[in-house]
Amino acid sequence: MAMAQLQAPVQYWRPYDRSGLNVFETTKDSGAAFNGLGVRIGGGFTQGYQMLSHENYITGTDGKLKATRPDGSALTRVDSANQLYKIGSGFNNASANLFIDAQLARGVRLNLALYLSSRHHQETWVKGGYIQFDELGFLGSPFLDDIMKYLTIRLGHMEINYGDQHYRRSDGGNSLYNPFVENYIIDAFTTEIGADVTFQSNGFLGVIGATNGEIKGNIVPLVDTLDKAPAFYFKAGYDGKVNEDFRYRLTGSMYTQAQSPRNTLFNGDRTGSNYYMVMEKQYSTYSTVQSSTTSQAWSGRVFPNFTNNVTAFQINGFLQFGGLEFFGTYDMASGASSAKERDIDTLGNRKMSQIAAELIYRFGNSRNFYVGGRYNAATVEEGARGPGAYLQTKIDRISIAAGWYLLDQVFLKAEYMMQNYKDYLPNDYRNGGKISGLTIQAVVGF
Repeated sequence: MAMAQLQAPVQYWRPYDRSGLNVFETTKDSGAAFNGLGVRIGGGFTQGYQMLSHENYITGTDGKLKATRPDGSALTRVDSANQLYKIGSGFNNASANLFIDAQLARGVRLNLALYLSSRHHQETWVKGGYIQFDELGFLGSPFLDDIMKYLTIRLGHMEINYGDQHYRRSDGGNSLYNPFVENYIIDAFTTEIGADVTFQSNGFLGVIGATNGEIKGNIVPLVDTLDKAPAFYFKAGYDGKVNEDFRYRLTGSMYTQAQSPRNTLFNGDRTGSNYYMVMEKQYSTYSTVQSSTTSQAWSGRVFPNFTNNVTAFQINGFLQFGGLEFFGTYDMASGASSAKERDIDTLGNRKMSQIAAELIYRFGNSRNFYVGGRYNAATVEEGARGPGAYLQTKIDRISIAAGWYLLDQVFLKAEYMMQNYKDYLPNDYRNGGKISGLTIQAVVGF
């Protein structure tokens, strides 16, 4: 208890416990007095137990190969290689995050986030860090002091502020903000090196940022050019509150990069999915290398693979009325995995779109219980072509969840989900794919 009392107050900060729910950009309210240089240590821990099953066109829910293909023909070597991973019920490895927030000066905060353990990396990895300026009083300029009443400046290797969904997703052990177990089918999240500026005034907000467009530093030139384009992102919207029980928010975001060695806007999560080994093949190659939770870490998600160039848009709406909450997302993007794919013929860049809508009802004396549902569907143009066009595949998921905040820092949630894969090629392992079942998670955040 003495250590908790010694934790330094942090200004312009989003808490890691329940008080951080439905917080998006940090506000221009300092939230705490400045008492000198101080450090706060926080953490996030998630332990899951899953009871999921899956099947595809040749694998039953029992994990065994079916006798024949759906058309009654005999299985081929390619079909046998598409057998799904045999899964059952059990505990998943626990995930843990460590957060260090340092108050360096009045209105100046440093954040460092580490993945202590995750599905993709059991060893410690640094997620990123940034310095945030909400006041520049140390410069002694009244003009800058007036400007900074409306601006927030961030610089570092950081989670980019593209869209609003990244504020509600699970991030390794930090899953307390997410009322569901898993993130979207297409997960728009990445960390990049750069800076952004946020403007806020009377509910109106705007963001402009520029980064290297990659998940890490890279000095290697592209094969086809010496130029690597920077990435830019923008956000504009309004966040209004009628009273404590009626709030509404609408934002639109854009992200674009003309050329990159490996853009990861839709593949930037280094921790992995919360659905373990669903829709993964038994062997990653022909009966030689067993699939694993670390190598096949993003089970149940889909990557549009826009690594060479990408232009993306996300529209988000949030409505809170009493204990009822609605959050919606619409994504659309286009891009290519290589310059060759982009330029080879008139088909050009591929496209994707995604919709998600979730409805949450919070109840109880302190609204510490909730029930909710989410619908998520994505359409992706795949590199394999149909007659004169890219192959268009579809994936949808329905999730029903319930949760209980035992304390502001301790959280229990359960989710039943159903996911379907449609319009894949006959020999694709996702052809006829289905996932369903229950997952339970215990979460701590402080």
